[in-house]
Amino acid sequence: MISATEANLSFSHLLRRVREEGKAFTVTSHGERVARLLPCRSDDAERKAAREALLRRLAEQPVIDAGRWSRDDLYER
Repeated sequence: MISATEANLSFSHLLRRVREEGKAFTVTSHGERVARLLPCRSDDAERKAAREALLRRLAEQPVIDAGRWSRDDLYER
């Protein structure tokens, strides 16, 4: 973990470590976790897996005929 102040002062160095070493950092503010700095390639793999899982789940769901809806039906309060 790294404080927001420290991350701000050494941002270029942190980015270099993320890119070259694959490191990830959790940024804190007043002791609370607020952000993560991590390599894009690991995030891309997670997003791809999540997308594929969602598409599989949607493909397995039955189609339900909900009838015709008007705009008023959709936004009825």
